[in-house]
Amino acid sequence: MFSTLAIVITLLLLMFFAYRGYSVLILAPIMAILAVFLSGDFLSSIPAYTDVFMGALSGFLLKFFPIFLLGALFGRLMADSGAATAIANTVVEKLGASKAILAVILVCGILTYGGVSLFVVAFAIYPIAKDLFKAADIPKRLIPAAIALGSFTFTMTALPGTPAIQNAIPIPYYNTNVFAAPILGIIGGIIMFICGWLWLQSRARKANAAGEGYGQHDEGDVGGVGAIKTEADTLSTHHTSFTVAMIPLVMVIGLNALLTYAIFPSMDFSSLQTQFPDLNIAGSLGLWSIIISLVVACITLIVLRIGHWNNLQKTINRGTYDSMLPIFNTASEVGYGAVIASLAGFLIIRDSILNLTPDNPLISEAVAMTTLAGITGSSSGGLSIALSTLGEDYLRMAVAAGIDPELMHRVAVMAAGGLDTLPHSGAVITLLAICGLTHKQSYLNLAMVTMVIPLIAVAVVITLGTLFGSF
Repeated sequence: MFSTLAIVITLLLLMFFAYRGYSVLILAPIMAILAVFLSGDFLSSIPAYTDVFMGALSGFLLKFFPIFLLGALFGRLMADSGAATAIANTVVEKLGASKAILAVILVCGILTYGGVSLFVVAFAIYPIAKDLFKAADIPKRLIPAAIALGSFTFTMTALPGTPAIQNAIPIPYYNTNVFAAPILGIIGGIIMFICGWLWLQSRARKANAAGEGYGQHDEGDVGGVGAIKTEADTLSTHHTSFTVAMIPLVMVIGLNALLTYAIFPSMDFSSLQTQFPDLNIAGSLGLWSIIISLVVACITLIVLRIGHWNNLQKTINRGTYDSMLPIFNTASEVGYGAVIASLAGFLIIRDSILNLTPDNPLISEAVAMTTLAGITGSSSGGLSIALSTLGEDYLRMAVAAGIDPELMHRVAVMAAGGLDTLPHSGAVITLLAICGLTHKQSYLNLAMVTMVIPLIAVAVVITLGTLFGSF
């Protein structure tokens, strides 16, 4: 009883203080120790941190550090080379200011699907979106929702092959790859894209009918945050052709697919299994393909822009540093989840979640993923906690129910992209700061395209997967 109450209390405190802007790096271990302490096991509070918390944190780093590092580096290279801006300008020129909302969504979608960090995309695209919306006289308050729709939804969780970390996290648990349940993922992605776009278009038309235009805004300082303004202002203005800019993006997805479906299946890994007896080959191939694809894309982009870098060393260093906070935030949340899972009260919570729909673990899985993503304010954090504590159970239930692990993978990732954008989400807070807007001005539309519509897409995928299986 006390243990279960301790878990609920610390989860609520984690949500509250995260919303207040406190770093998860310090919040997660404090809440983990507090949960043990409130459970009445005072003696175990320190070992729970040094052994359980840090053990889980280091285990997450062991699996996913290369992907966070390479993803952040690739995003920084795309931004500083001018490639991100080149893609954005080309899409805008083709569509025109009259289709400002669609242009912003597509630009963000192209960049994030190609492997560029959503934060880099937000920094790079906001100045372009601002000018487009002003020219079309569309309310500025819709910019965060347009950027979020293109960056936080269908390219992050649904489209097959996306190199987003969310799509990589289930791989070692389900022995899958980033192309899991591809057609179902595409269907879910289309629902998110079309419905989100139509929603924002309807809001723009309603505002126009009411006589509301872009509005009066102080554009002198981006969100009033000096650091964010500095970051946005230092993006490269180098000219890069659209073709050159697209090469590394296409390479990330194309090489990933080639490795996954052609090269790796034709290789004999028996010697590796002998050399590394504890290696899970099936659970590693999906991660290896992402790592190789990102490495090759980074090298290609550097070579393509040789002689045109302002300061390549600075770009590489900044890209490296950009990976530190996201991965340690997520790893800290995983450590917190591991401590929670070690408490007696968690057994009650686990059993209630697993028994929510015993005949269809897809529904139970979706509820667990999106709830924890909502509590942590992070899709990757919630996904990691849920899978590290319940992944084995869900795989066992899936096998017993005859459900393809690929379907479990896709539902898990898409569900984690549901409630992850509650008001305390770090991504939401950062995006609004970049745009110089408040929750009151923009959050309703942002929540509609990043939570309500994605959860509808998850429901559709679960229904189709239950009726027809994984495809």
